Amino acid sequence: MEILAQFIDIILHLDLHLMSWVIKYGMWIYAILFFVIFAETGFVVTPFLPGDSLLFVAGALAALGTTEVEGGMHIGWLLLTLSTAAILGNMVNYQIGRFIGPKVFQWENSRFFNKDALMRTHAFYERHGGKTLFISRFLPLFRTFAPFVAGVGAMFYPRFFMFNLAGGLGWCFSLTLAGYWFGNLDWVKQNLFLLIVGIILVSLLPMLIMWLMRDKGGEESAG
Repeated sequence: MEILAQFIDIILHLDLHLMSWVIKYGMWIYAILFFVIFAETGFVVTPFLPGDSLLFVAGALAALGTTEVEGGMHIGWLLLTLSTAAILGNMVNYQIGRFIGPKVFQWENSRFFNKDALMRTHAFYERHGGKTLFISRFLPLFRTFAPFVAGVGAMFYPRFFMFNLAGGLGWCFSLTLAGYWFGNLDWVKQNLFLLIVGIILVSLLPMLIMWLMRDKGGEESAG
């Protein structure tokens, strides 16, 4: 429980923790951010890692430059690091899906595997095809399972790569640059905690809507 509490504290106060890591680790902060984004997009068992909020906060800290954060982060290197991690993560996830194959749908829910999220992503993929890889970039859980499902379904790799490239660049550039452009405003800096919570809630909203619609559909079928 203590580890969970620490993890939640990092998520909710990501700005303070990330700033302290920049000061403490210097240039190694790029490696840390690379690993987090790569793991969130590359491994089916780590969809809980921060994605959207991390990109925004990292961009906001890059906007501070060397004025408030010693050493700072350069927006160009930050965008390159995050985009590369997101694209490579999906490529690894795709290959894992190809290796494991359809038998994954026989697995049961566990602490490290969310079968419900996998099934919802599969249904979304069946409906929207390759566009799922782009759209899912902005949806937690879906973002982690979409390339995996594409691998399980043996999606034509050049087609997968193009959607992966567009989605990775679109996701990283939009949220990181939003933080970079607006994160240095006084109102944003004073209310960054609320913005982080807001980003988390907004990113989870589509899943909540789909869950409510699914339950409503189930009730109508039962009726």
